[in-house]
Amino acid sequence: MDTSKMITAYCLKTKEKNVPMQDAVISKTAKGGYMASGHDGKGNKMAAIMGEAKALQAIKDGVATKGF
Repeated sequence: MDTSKMITAYCLKTKEKNVPMQDAVISKTAKGGYMASGHDGKGNKMAAIMGEAKALQAIKDGVATKGF
């Protein structure tokens, strides 16, 4: 998989920035925003809030799955 297209997020447990998210699932929030949730490969859960364009592009690229 192309790592340049992967979704990156901040890991609260390890305090690392721009950690690539694995097994990302895009869901819609109650207010209509988009959120990606997944893990960092070490068992730490991660989440990232994103705009519609970036969320739909991640689904199109095959980096994330659609959860809504």
